[in-house]
Amino acid sequence: MQESIHDRELFRLISEGDEAAFRRLFHAYVPQLLPMVKHLTQNAAVTEDILQEAFLKIWLSRDKLPAIEHPRAWLIKVVYHRCFSYLRRQAVHEKALDAVSPATETTHMEDDLAFAQLMRTVGEAVQALPQQAKRIYLLSREGGLKIPEIAEQLGLSPNTVKNSLVRSLHSIREHLEQAGHVLPMFILWMLTEHLVDPFNFF
Repeated sequence: MQESIHDRELFRLISEGDEAAFRRLFHAYVPQLLPMVKHLTQNAAVTEDILQEAFLKIWLSRDKLPAIEHPRAWLIKVVYHRCFSYLRRQAVHEKALDAVSPATETTHMEDDLAFAQLMRTVGEAVQALPQQAKRIYLLSREGGLKIPEIAEQLGLSPNTVKNSLVRSLHSIREHLEQAGHVLPMFILWMLTEHLVDPFNFF
């Protein structure tokens, strides 16, 4: 995993809200970080969750990115601490508790609270959707159904279901922006994982 001036430039662009730069960073580093995370967690699903949470943190902390001189080392640190947060919760690695200092513990408690608040806001946005749109969204996000399965269950065309999901995402994004959470659509695709595989969508 080689660090370059290009990484610092990506960080600068991301700090300015450049979603394309964020996608480039994601696709440049996820394939390289994934083996490390999978080795630590021994769980493919958890590995994807950790990487998604880590990149969400990067976006939410984007105002701090220009001051980071070594993007690669910082990225590894973020992902590493998400891994140990998972290991603490699962109590599968006794050394994990010793590896994280009290200051780091506090930082990650704050991160977890911020993430929980974000997801509560997403939940509020979902509840505000029109009835059928909410039903389609929940069948996808919570029921894990694919678009053709939802279409068959509700007697709708796949295109109608897809368009409803896209409109719902835009509505959720607007609700988040009103609440002070500025997220790119890319992040929303990641948070609504059943709609599309975020590792292949862009």
